[in-house]
Amino acid sequence: MSSSFHALAALLLLSFFIASMADFSKDVDITWGDQRAVVTNNGQQLSLSLDKTSGSGFQSKQEFLFGRFDMKIKLVPGNSAGTVTAYYLSSQGPLHDEIDMEFLGNLSGQPYTLHTNVYAQGKGNREQQFHLWFDPTADFHTYSILWNPQQIMFYVDGALIRVFRNHESSGVPYPSKQAMRIYSSLWDAEDWATQGGRVKTDWTKAPFTASFRDVSFNGCVWTGSSSSCGPSTSGWMNQAAVTSDLQKMQWVQKNYMIYNYCNDAQRFPQGLPTECSLS
Repeated sequence: MSSSFHALAALLLLSFFIASMADFSKDVDITWGDQRAVVTNNGQQLSLSLDKTSGSGFQSKQEFLFGRFDMKIKLVPGNSAGTVTAYYLSSQGPLHDEIDMEFLGNLSGQPYTLHTNVYAQGKGNREQQFHLWFDPTADFHTYSILWNPQQIMFYVDGALIRVFRNHESSGVPYPSKQAMRIYSSLWDAEDWATQGGRVKTDWTKAPFTASFRDVSFNGCVWTGSSSSCGPSTSGWMNQAAVTSDLQKMQWVQKNYMIYNYCNDAQRFPQGLPTECSLS
């Protein structure tokens, strides 16, 4: 094929990528925190702040039933102990579904902890935790959630770190029927976030600030009774982890995973959850 064809294909791909970028001033609602949530750069960047009075947060205007969601985040620098920066999908109600990525603050010089979890029909307790292998406060890094009918995949800078597969046929609840919004927040969780709550928030360091940009909501939009999927659906609706993804995940889990509920027999004296024994 000619070089001009490749150039055109690349331009079209870039155009779609840009078009899929959300505008914070149009596509999200600031849900709490008053002036602690600030949109800048013509809607392309948003910052959340936390002080002793309040944290802050936002949510997507639209709900989605399946999709791929990418967010570039620069986390709270310095002594962020006690703080949590959250990026997650959730439905509403006591039997809600939820897919979590939460970043637990640290004392200066210690690694951030990425806490992941999956709720289905109101039940969670599926935590995996990782130390990040870079300084997430020095620059923006991309955190992604891919959610389709077959599995949920968590990515950091394009590297797969976790897969939660659909095992409904084996009686394991899976988030497949409830539409969810995308949420982000910055809040105080000093009772548990850092070293199990032993390290408290140092309010002399407030306000704490996290920044967000280049957010992409690429999913099937829920209209109240059905979902509407765009032309890019085929890119993620049936996506599964390929060998290179799984190799990267194995490397991350071997070197940076610090907790896996499927290895915590003491927590589940009646036996590990069903999915832990399924591939």
